[in-house]
Amino acid sequence: MRYSCIVLIMLAFLACSNEKKEKGFDKANYEEVKENMADKEKNNPTKFLVVENRDRKNIIGQTVVKGTIHNKATIASYKDVQLKLSFFSKTAVKLDEAMETVYDNIPPGETIKFKTKYFAPKGTDSVSVKVITASGY
Repeated sequence: MRYSCIVLIMLAFLACSNEKKEKGFDKANYEEVKENMADKEKNNPTKFLVVENRDRKNIIGQTVVKGTIHNKATIASYKDVQLKLSFFSKTAVKLDEAMETVYDNIPPGETIKFKTKYFAPKGTDSVSVKVITASGY
C-alpha cells in the first residue's frame, strides 16, 4: 500500500512538470493583431467612446450641458466627436434633438470635457447625450 502511494505521488509530480515549450516572439503575428485591433477601434468609435453628462439651467433660461467623453480604445485616437443631444420631459417624452460636434483630440485612455448651451424646449426635465460618430486615426 505504501509503495503504491509513493508511486502515485511521483506520477502526479511528473504529470505536473513545469516544462514550457518556449517560442520565439512572433513579431509579424503581433503586428497583424495590432493592425486588426487598430482598424476595429478606428471603425467603431461608438463602442469605444463613453459619454457622461449633467445639465442645469442658467440665469437666462438656457440648458447648460456639461460632460466628459472617455476613450476606452487602446490604440486608436479620435477627433471631431459628433454628439446627439435628446431633450426629455418629466414623463420621458422626447421633446427635441440637437447635434453638437466636439472639435478635440481624444488619445487612447484619455478623457476630455465638453460644455454646450441650448434654449431647450419648454418642459425639458433632462438631457441625454449619445456619441453618433467620430474620426479615428
